[in-house]
Amino acid sequence: MGKTETPNRYLDMVDHPAHVKKLTVKQLEKLAEELREELIHGLAKHGGHLGPNLGVVELTLAMHRVFETPMDKFVWDVSHQSYVHKLLTGRKDRFRTIRTTDGLNGFALRTESEHDCYGAGHAGTSLSAALGMAAARDQRGSDENVVCVFGDAALTNGISFEALNNIAHTTKKFIGILNDNEWSIAKNVGAISSYLNKLITNPGYNKITRDLQKFIAKMPTGKLALRLGLKGQEALKGTVTQVALEHNKETLDSDGRGGFGSSLVFEEFGIRYLGPIDGHDLPLLIETLEFAKTCDQPIVIHVITKKGKGFSAALEHPEKFHGTGPYNPDTGESLPPKPGIPPKYQDVFGQTMVKLCQKDTSVVGVTAAMPSGTGLEALEKAMPERYYDVGIAEEHAVLFAAGMATMGHRPVCAIYSTFLQRAYDMVIHDVALQNLPVTFCMDRAGLSANDGPTHHGLFDIAYLNCVPGIIAMAPGNEDELADMMFTATHQNQPAFIRYPRGNGEGVEVKEQPTLIEIGKAEVLQNFSNNDKPKVAFFSLGPMRAIADAAIGELGEETIDAAIINPRFTKPIDGGTTEFFAEAAEVVVTIEDHVLRGGYGSIVRDHLAECGITTPVVRIGWPDQFIEHASSVGYLREKHGLTGANTAEQIRQALGQASEASARPNPALGQAVGG
Repeated sequence: MGKTETPNRYLDMVDHPAHVKKLTVKQLEKLAEELREELIHGLAKHGGHLGPNLGVVELTLAMHRVFETPMDKFVWDVSHQSYVHKLLTGRKDRFRTIRTTDGLNGFALRTESEHDCYGAGHAGTSLSAALGMAAARDQRGSDENVVCVFGDAALTNGISFEALNNIAHTTKKFIGILNDNEWSIAKNVGAISSYLNKLITNPGYNKITRDLQKFIAKMPTGKLALRLGLKGQEALKGTVTQVALEHNKETLDSDGRGGFGSSLVFEEFGIRYLGPIDGHDLPLLIETLEFAKTCDQPIVIHVITKKGKGFSAALEHPEKFHGTGPYNPDTGESLPPKPGIPPKYQDVFGQTMVKLCQKDTSVVGVTAAMPSGTGLEALEKAMPERYYDVGIAEEHAVLFAAGMATMGHRPVCAIYSTFLQRAYDMVIHDVALQNLPVTFCMDRAGLSANDGPTHHGLFDIAYLNCVPGIIAMAPGNEDELADMMFTATHQNQPAFIRYPRGNGEGVEVKEQPTLIEIGKAEVLQNFSNNDKPKVAFFSLGPMRAIADAAIGELGEETIDAAIINPRFTKPIDGGTTEFFAEAAEVVVTIEDHVLRGGYGSIVRDHLAECGITTPVVRIGWPDQFIEHASSVGYLREKHGLTGANTAEQIRQALGQASEASARPNPALGQAVGG
């Protein structure tokens, strides 16, 4: 009988959060070191959200030490910082599969574990969701804790304030943890961030706060004591933040603060505030959370963490390691790109923005906290006065752009396709209804393979097609992206450009972009007019490779193929579409979008309205949420966005068309096409 190996790491012993409770604080501190090592080495091959998770190691350990999931609920804002939570809840053996095919999801996912009570991939949702859980708990009379972890960047999102406004009116038992790491994806902007930073960067604030709390605790209870204590606390905050606290006679006897009021937004919402405290001081975190668990009013604990703690490369480059690709775990250096790879669409976008702003003083760039992800950081560096980062606030970004457009400017909003969904009302009500010349560059249209369904941009054609008066485009390559940006900024109406994440097609980008005729498609390959069945391929965006592969599968001797680059989904080129549809036995549409309401549906509807009965084969994503995987190629193969599947569907359509042509037409009394 072989000798049983003794685990050499505390992490090896933790298969359930209950095991965390059995470790001493010293052992937990050692476990924290092991978790950081696992994060650094476990993400090196495939990448992921390294920086945020390195920052919440102690916080997550403290949460699992004090609370008990799945009975108690942890709600993570965005949830990209839930990797440590996954490691402590029975998923460590699969951790190195994260963000890969059939592996763990990079975000919290309800179907993945009973310990994931709420799934999310967008910012600002956690406070509302957690409050809903707390209200449901109160309704049924149970006593589980709801703990909401939200970042300082989430406070730039209006949804967060809608939730804060309702917490104290809804429940007495709510625990919020403000994870303040001073960094969002881009450095935080705005007044709230400035205020919090002034508090946390004052070296004496924590010590003075603790001494003040001890002093207040020794004082006799009563209204006078409460006033004196709160007045002292507010005076301290005012001193640190240089915020003038004015005496308010109207609330002298009613607000409990001696008429001074609170300088912290949470307290004004009726939520008790504690902090800021060191988010890496494990004993302090445990003690504070134990107190929060017994608190008889809603509470927010302000926790200061270091994004990237334990990995020098992540500390030095927090933006890079927010969400990184593969890297060397020893040095933090990114793996070198393969030689000869075309530039990314995001880089072409950024370079083109600089060119447009240099030529046209009315053009400005707007991003919702994603300068590096979108490529707009090129404009920030070259012409910072023409660059606006509004934080994680897509609704505000669109309204802000609309306001600028009314004053003669031509704003370009760089927002991921999936995130623009959040501002749909503003797109319709404020931009389209007023016919304002705002250009929306919808990055990540199509798949964001590793991130999964929260980040796939598969719905924009559908949700925009019903909006009157807009222009919607999709470039076939990186040079056409530049042309479309140039074209969009010369229109007097809203314009939308969708393009994918990652590298372009290898087409050289012209020095000077050119105008494209609105609603005009490009014929890439015409029919050769032989006697073979004619198939017209309409490949939207950079999808021509699938058309070429399908032609290769069928063989040039089998069909006579035409290939059209539609360029526009609204308005479509009706003349070109009708011409090729009438000439062809089969029309094929190919798109990186869901089929329901997508480009293929638009073409099919248009042909039906024109009385053209040519069969339409639509290639796109099925009516379901597409999972995450290691690569776009894998998902396309799995879901039929391939040349082989396209060829098979064409064969079937050609067979059906042949049968239809041989059947008698009751109206004519003869065979169609006879």
